[in-house]
Amino acid sequence: MKSILVPVGSSKNAQSHLQYAVDFAQAFGAKLYVIQVYNVYTKSGTMIKIDHILERESLEFLNSHIAKVDTKNVEVVVKTFKGKLVDTLELVCKTLDIDLIILEPRTNSIKDEVYLGKTSGKIVKQTNIPALIVPEGYKYRPIVYILIALKSAIIKKEGVLVPLKSIKNQYKSIVNLLLVKTPYYNEGDFDVNTELSSLITKTTYSENATTFQGVLEHYKDNDPELLCVVRRKRGFFTKLWEKNAVLKKDFHSSTLPVLVLSGLK
Repeated sequence: MKSILVPVGSSKNAQSHLQYAVDFAQAFGAKLYVIQVYNVYTKSGTMIKIDHILERESLEFLNSHIAKVDTKNVEVVVKTFKGKLVDTLELVCKTLDIDLIILEPRTNSIKDEVYLGKTSGKIVKQTNIPALIVPEGYKYRPIVYILIALKSAIIKKEGVLVPLKSIKNQYKSIVNLLLVKTPYYNEGDFDVNTELSSLITKTTYSENATTFQGVLEHYKDNDPELLCVVRRKRGFFTKLWEKNAVLKKDFHSSTLPVLVLSGLK
């Protein structure tokens, strides 16, 4: 893991989140890109060009946050970009060869009952960038126990397990697999290939309506420090897919980081 990206918003948690990202990047010897994406909305008849003003203010905002954290020996690169959030992030990640994006659950200071705000929700649900969602105020510590939850272990896409492998190798983590049999189960869904099998210490089988419900039932028994799920159109966030915001009452494991891999197929 060589390049990590952190979008910074206006939440009260932005500083502690940035410190976590620095500490995480240091463990991997990775370069950290700290960015902000802004958009320009102009009114008809307006003559003032405000692009450069927004860019300057955005850079000042980012630099003020970085000045408040201990950057240690991590190479931190500050950048601002103009454009639509999802499209811009995907282009930036491709251009900078980003391995992982570290997200706050809520990039803006919004209601406490919200776990995943609209901005972070858009990034998780509408992009294919591997993402690590870090709870508010969560302090960095080595990741020893990981739980990966899947309804199908069929892997067709190359490199999808790379972020999980990198984390396991870095921390010598123990990875437990939860296979959830849902009403959409197909023959062969629980056939674990050699690549995934080589990462797994223990496998648990469950039968639930969704992968999400399987995790709610079993994650406390595993007591992981990281939950790993896969991005699917009708996957882990199935019941929440129609909206970008995710409520805490709908996602009870909001006290541990969640690694969201790109789709397996």
